[in-house]
Amino acid sequence: MANPLQARIAQALARIPYPRTGADVVASQVVRDIATTTSGKVRLTLLLAAGDDPALARDVRQALEGVEGVTDVQVDVGDAAAFQANRKQASRALPVMDQPRSGQQQRVPAPTPVAQPNLGKIIAVSSGKGGVGKSTVAVNLAVALAKQGARVGLMDADVYGPNVPRMMGVNEPPMVVNERIVPLEAHGVKVISLGFLIERDQPAIWRGPIVMKIVTQFLRDVAWGTLDYLFVDMPPGTGDAQLSLVQATKITGAVIVTTPQEVSVGDALRGVKMFQNPQINVPVLGIVENMSWFECPHCGKPTPIFGSGGGERLATEVGLPLLGQIPLYPRVLEGGDQGAPIVVTDAESSAARALANVARRVAEEAGAVANR
Repeated sequence: MANPLQARIAQALARIPYPRTGADVVASQVVRDIATTTSGKVRLTLLLAAGDDPALARDVRQALEGVEGVTDVQVDVGDAAAFQANRKQASRALPVMDQPRSGQQQRVPAPTPVAQPNLGKIIAVSSGKGGVGKSTVAVNLAVALAKQGARVGLMDADVYGPNVPRMMGVNEPPMVVNERIVPLEAHGVKVISLGFLIERDQPAIWRGPIVMKIVTQFLRDVAWGTLDYLFVDMPPGTGDAQLSLVQATKITGAVIVTTPQEVSVGDALRGVKMFQNPQINVPVLGIVENMSWFECPHCGKPTPIFGSGGGERLATEVGLPLLGQIPLYPRVLEGGDQGAPIVVTDAESSAARALANVARRVAEEAGAVANR
């Protein structure tokens, strides 16, 4: 049902002519972006061309002030020529990654990735969307391999939502020795995160160049020592942090985390395709399906709360191994909140065993890639 106030506003504007066309201001498309609130406030944009009478803005405002239910009117006057130019620019087809933009100078070449042999096998843990347990998987894989005797580092590259400090149970400013950041350690894993360096409530409102600088600094200016594996917890999606990582150093491979539901699988597919893009060219080691089913604590019966088979279908579609299926287990959530990874606190649980098995599979796949 149409909003009665908006209908009355439309009727009032329809009675105001635009001299250039003879039609009303709405039909002439010089009034745009009409917004109203439940309290009766109205805000809109009026586009005026050079030579238009500025009094038109007054006429629009006065007409709306006389509308029943309107308590306040704000008219933002814009440049019609600039609006049309921006609209024309925005209407151009979006370029794909390997399609050059016409009419532009040649792009500056992307930075050449620098090998970091002391970091061992660098494994990006990524997901197409948030909320699938990507950080939980990254933390537990790192800790599981550390328990198996490997030298492991965990780099929290999720600069917009750095949750690794809470999940690992450490959070204090790291020391700087000889201009190198000393990572914190927990559960046998060396850890660095932006969460160590900013306040808990500080939002990271940063564009690509700053993200690139943070990722590069975490790789090169942290005293990691010699590692066998460096797990990198990526932010969800296919954005600046992923590009920054692959431009900064050579990645052994990526692990894609999804849940069984199709919405998650569709986004995970985009994540796979991003790493496989020729300009990225990072091997995808496989798919991890998280929250595969809820296991009843009393009878052990599995219940697929988020559907079933999504991870397997994705793995089949893209020709990659399904590294494992992780059941939904309440103590995994509790461990993440308390800084106690499930592979440490309840190692015999089905979720911990599944994660430990995934860690072994990841190590095998990464070793196979490194030996090619």
